[in-house]
Amino acid sequence: MSDLVHCIYASTATRVLGTDELAEMLVRARRRNAAQGLTGMLLHDRGNFFQVLEGPCLAVEQIYARIADDPRHHRVVQIIHEPIARRSFPVWTMGFARVDGADYPDLPGLNDFFEAGRTLSDIDGGRAKKLLQAFSTGRWHRRAQQQVEESVSAGR
Repeated sequence: MSDLVHCIYASTATRVLGTDELAEMLVRARRRNAAQGLTGMLLHDRGNFFQVLEGPCLAVEQIYARIADDPRHHRVVQIIHEPIARRSFPVWTMGFARVDGADYPDLPGLNDFFEAGRTLSDIDGGRAKKLLQAFSTGRWHRRAQQQVEESVSAGR
């Protein structure tokens, strides 16, 4: 039996992170994740993060603990931690997308959540799974894939 799990969490940045700082954070995360056999994706919206980490249970738990202790984050909330049969993001050491209000109408079952002014850090398990599904198969997936390819081409 595999010990493959995913951990879905949300957090809020303690301060505004610039584009260069986010890019550098992604470079470090991608290196670290590749070394530990982790894959996943990260969404950023108005200072809030929504992340899916997937891989061996111990590695996922260690990275999540490190993030939870990172002083750049607060309101770190683990939404889901469960075994999975297969990865949703098998080729991404860390896919990334910035999202904004223009993206939300395309998310069935989530647009009302965001229209009410709620943020990624307020999301519950059911909506987290809907967001995971929307990201792993939809327009965001293609946009994040393009961003990953551009980062690789730029040497980041």
